[in-house]
Amino acid sequence: MAEGLSTTLVSNWLNTLRSAGAAFGPVAGAFVQLHTANPGAAGTTAVSAGSNTRIAATFNASAAGSALALSGNVGPWTNGGTSETLTDISVWTASSGGTFLFSIALSVSKAWASADTFTLTTLGVSMAPQAA
Repeated sequence: MAEGLSTTLVSNWLNTLRSAGAAFGPVAGAFVQLHTANPGAAGTTAVSAGSNTRIAATFNASAAGSALALSGNVGPWTNGGTSETLTDISVWTASSGGTFLFSIALSVSKAWASADTFTLTTLGVSMAPQAA
């Protein structure tokens, strides 16, 4: 799977369109995890060895019904003792366990050495509504 929406998230959204569809409300929280390669369809591939901690992210309200952006920085993560290159993030509903929501490739890979910190300063998520 390329980076993108999880099948669980897409199924929940689509099921709201059924006449007897299940309600799908807001998630309780969004938590970001670091990866050293594409996180895969389950979001669990190539989790960073430097830090496998998921850190809470907060988003501003949707802009024009089609985009979300962070309301503040996420992090910092501190590398606990390895050298690796960060390439992707995954977003989950909980700090551990929870449901995988989506993954995104970093715009630029980041070499990350022992004791380095990493802070996510931007994260935009957008969908294009039909043009009027």
